[in-house]
Amino acid sequence: MSYAPNFSDVSRRAATYVDKILKGAKPADLPVEQPTKFELVINLKTAKALGLDVPPTLLATADEVIE
Repeated sequence: MSYAPNFSDVSRRAATYVDKILKGAKPADLPVEQPTKFELVINLKTAKALGLDVPPTLLATADEVIE
């Protein structure tokens, strides 16, 4: 199971920062941003190998389920 920031969203936001810097903004003047989109990924194959039962409600909320 993994709950982590969406890396494509983080990359897009970083590109926005680079664009602002290339247009003349001072990096020290730019605000620090936190990730806003997160993904929940559940690996059922590994969970079964470890003898873990994943509740159906958790599976329903997952963004990706690896079987």
